[in-house]
Order: sequence, then C-alpha cells, then structure tokens
Amino acid sequence: MKKKVVSLLLATTMVVSLVGCGGGDSSSTTEPAADAGTEAPAADAGTEAPAADAGTETEAAASDVEKPEEITIMVDGTVFTEENGRDQFIAKLEELTGIKINVIQPDHDAYYDVVGQRIAGGDWPDVLILASTQMSSYGSEGVLWDMADAWNNSELKKRQEAFNGAGVVESMFIDGHLYGMPAAHGNGCVTYVKQKWLDDAGITTLPTNFDEYYDMLLKLKEAEGVDYVVAASGFLNAEAPYINYFPEFYQDAWPSFYQKDDGTWADGFAEDSMKAAMERLAKGVADGVVDPESTNYATSDVRNKFYDDSLGVFTYWAGTWASNIKNNCENNGLDGTMAVLEPIAEVGAYIDRVSPAWCITTTCENPEGVFKYFIEAMQDGGDVQFLWTYGVEGVHWSTAAETLYADTDEPKTYAEGEFHMLDNLETPGSQYTKAHIDPMLALTELADDPRETTVEPEALAAQELFNTHSVGAFVVPSTDAMNQYNGDLMTEKQSLVTKVALGQMTVDEAYAEYESGGYADMSQQIVDSLNAQ
Repeated sequence: MKKKVVSLLLATTMVVSLVGCGGGDSSSTTEPAADAGTEAPAADAGTEAPAADAGTETEAAASDVEKPEEITIMVDGTVFTEENGRDQFIAKLEELTGIKINVIQPDHDAYYDVVGQRIAGGDWPDVLILASTQMSSYGSEGVLWDMADAWNNSELKKRQEAFNGAGVVESMFIDGHLYGMPAAHGNGCVTYVKQKWLDDAGITTLPTNFDEYYDMLLKLKEAEGVDYVVAASGFLNAEAPYINYFPEFYQDAWPSFYQKDDGTWADGFAEDSMKAAMERLAKGVADGVVDPESTNYATSDVRNKFYDDSLGVFTYWAGTWASNIKNNCENNGLDGTMAVLEPIAEVGAYIDRVSPAWCITTTCENPEGVFKYFIEAMQDGGDVQFLWTYGVEGVHWSTAAETLYADTDEPKTYAEGEFHMLDNLETPGSQYTKAHIDPMLALTELADDPRETTVEPEALAAQELFNTHSVGAFVVPSTDAMNQYNGDLMTEKQSLVTKVALGQMTVDEAYAEYESGGYADMSQQIVDSLNAQ
C-alpha cells in the first residue's frame, strides 16, 4: 500500500479521519431522532453555528430529490447513548432536518453481532454505521447502496474539497463503488520526541530524512544514558495500518495487499521495500535504539515507559493524545514539552486509517433522499454539523455563567457567553469533549467552530500537523480467498518480522520459511482473487 499511499500523496492534497468508542444499551427504538458522535459522549463547544448550507429548507424547495419523512438508523456507542442524552440529541436532529428518526442502538460491544443478525434476518435499517471490513463485505454482497454518484454530484464533495477532506472519501472507494460516507478522519499517529532530550543532546534541528532520524536516536541514547530510545507495541500490527507505530523504519514498505498504479493488486510483503524495512528494524535493535521487548509490549506498556523517562521517542495518536502525553509526563515530574515530527522524506506522509462510515442499505426506499437530507446534512458546515460535533445545548454544552465541580480541588468557572462542555451524564466528574464528530478530525469546515477555545493547544497543533501531512488508507475488497487465508498469513508475517528484528533469523531465512510453509502460495491466491474481480 505504501506505493498506493505515495501515489495518493502526489495526486491529492493531504488527508484526515475519525474514530469511535463508547457504551450503548440494549437495542431500542425511539421516536425522536438519532444522535451521533465518534467516541462516546464528549464534545467540545461553541455557539450554535449558522444554518446548514446544504439540506436546508431553501435548498430542499429547489431540489428534485424528495426528503424522506422517516428513517431508521442503526448506531453503535460512537453516537450518544440513552444514558448520555440520546433522546434530546435526536429530538434536536429531527427539528433541524425535518425527518423523524428511529434509532436502533445495540450495546456497543455487541454491535456487529447484532448487525449480522439483522442482515441475516432481512430486518435491515435504512442507515447503519460500519467499519471498513464490514462495509467491504456487505457492499460486495449487495446489502449496501452505492452512493458514488450522489457524492460526486453533491455540495458535500465541494465542501470537503475546500477543506482538504475529499481525499478521505476517495480512499474509501472499492472498485469504483462508494458504500459509505465517513463523518471525519480516521486519525493516525505522529512521532513525539521529548524536547528536553533534544536539548540535552544538543539537537536544534528536527530530522527530515532517515539518516538524520537515526542519528538523532543514537545521540539521544548517548546523551541520556538509556538502554533504548524508542519502542512500540509489536514490530508489526495485526490490523491496518499495520506499520503506524514504526513509520520511520518501514518508510515505503507495506506488509499487505495494495493496488498499484496500473490497477492491479499485489502483496507488498513480497517486495524489496519490505525486506529493507526488516533490515532497518534489526539494525535498530542491534544498535540498542529500538527496545527488543517491543514484541511483548501492549500500548499501555510503551506509554508508561515514555512517562517514566525510559524512552524519548514515541509514535502515537495525534490530537487528544498529545495532551494526554504532556499531562502524564508532567504528572511524573518530567518536562511535558514535545516536538512533533513531520514525516521524514522516506515516509512522505503519515497514514490516516480508514474511518467507520455511514452506509445506506439497498432496502431503503429513498436512498437519494437519505443521502441528501441525512448523510450530507451531517457535514453541512452549519447547525446540523454543529449538533453532530458538540451535541445539544444545555445537555452536552453551554454558554451560561457557571462553575463546574465546585466541590472538588479543581473547579472550573465559566463566564456568561463562554462556550464549555458540560459534565458527562453517564460518568459524572468528567466533561464531554465532543459528540460524534471530533472537531479536530472534521472533513468540512464548521462555521463559528469554538474548537480553538476548547481544545488544548498541543492537541490541536499535533492534529493539524497530522491532517496536513497524512494520506488516507484504503479499503481492500473482500474475496473468498482473503477471508480464508489472510488471518493465518498476517500471523506468519508478524512472526517473521519479529524474528528478523530480534536477530533470530536473517531476511533470507525468513522468506525461505515463508515460501516453504505455503504462505507465499496463500498470498498469491489472494492476489489472484483480487485481480479477478
């Protein structure tokens, strides 16, 4: 895929993303409208934005697309749950869109099990949220409506292009079909370097290529007298984007399937770029700059080693995590100032992971109307997008003069007219940060967005650097061979990369094992199945 990423970088402007997590309750249907958000309740604030510039009543009157009177949506915990003001959110959404919205919201952890049951039973909603793997599979099975033409002819595309967000959508096409619309960037990782370590080593210029990056690691190790400088949770991740924790070492290598410029598919693991990446990792371990225990670490282990000053370089998520890293270092008595690296020349761009998407099923009676007045309105740049970003006034955010947490050691006082998020209804003691759309990951510009007054400056700076210097990952089509072999194949790839990195075998020995174990044949069967579509 790295070759794909490079071609995307040359062909389009840089990209962005979205994620989600949270808790839901058992399936329920409500008369009010649905509420949405990535990652469970949070929101960050602002005053009501101007009316939507798309999907409004004025535009509706001039449009030939009929507005649906009622739709049913199926959502996970990335949309406000009932405990977190879902009914109020949906009521406001219905008011803004003029559509009655019924909501099905299974428990977050059981979401995809329930989706599968619904699809198998033929009881399909009009709209549902799907991760890229499910979107690819259900799209190929005829469950999902192709919204490519609707998007290409929409005002939404123009708004996304103006905000450098269209590349995220373009990366989600599968063989010319668009089965879902992301609401935000998927997000990805940037490389953080402790400023104090840089100062101690006398480094005043950040690295721009791999030689400079590696020289920085060696100088940091010497200056701090540490065992290692950088670590990650595994030398190769099991899921896309696979290489996001060691981007400088992987560079243009991609360990899985990608589409070349001529439209054919290939497995990047078989290419020389992957072999070179494995050699770089092995050298890093041998030289004592890469922690060999990376093979056993969870992400929490790496974070803790960074917080206790055992490591000075850490590639991790942009945005909110920049604040988390700063605060946790300071809580341990360390300087929390971080330098955030732009991608070095050999990397070119950080990878924006594929975002979950809003999909329309083929049983929907008016998919064009649902796209225009529900999907497109979600990113209208106005009132509807503001709702999806921050939630409901008086429930999730406020501009009233008040003091939150007055009885604690850290009260928060706000003046009249000062936008702020309110206390979380489900987990009192913590403020909301957003609704469904992370304001730092939006694909379209939001008018009168209060994010710069509600988002910590280091988080916003890290996210904007990522958004500017990233390209969207892509969705690999689902095939029978992919479903049958790719799990075992990726497990073997992880094992071989780890063994080479730890010096337990050479690159040549690793690929000989790959061939003799039948894995090269599995890979070829997947490639053939992709090219046969």
